[in-house]
Amino acid sequence: MSKTNESDFNNFEKKLDVLIKRFEEQKGIIDSYVKRERDWKKDKVLHRKEVAHLEKNLEKAKNE
Repeated sequence: MSKTNESDFNNFEKKLDVLIKRFEEQKGIIDSYVKRERDWKKDKVLHRKEVAHLEKNLEKAKNE
């Protein structure tokens, strides 16, 4: 390989490494966001069930 080809290859390799690191970083951020979103939705469903249960108990107490 000529010296120019080696330096081009090294530059390409460095740029590729930078892109892979960025991709991994962005993937981690997205995975974290998705996990928080899923936890939030799960909590929201549980809270709605609890509110519905409390409203039902309140209606029973009013009717007695």
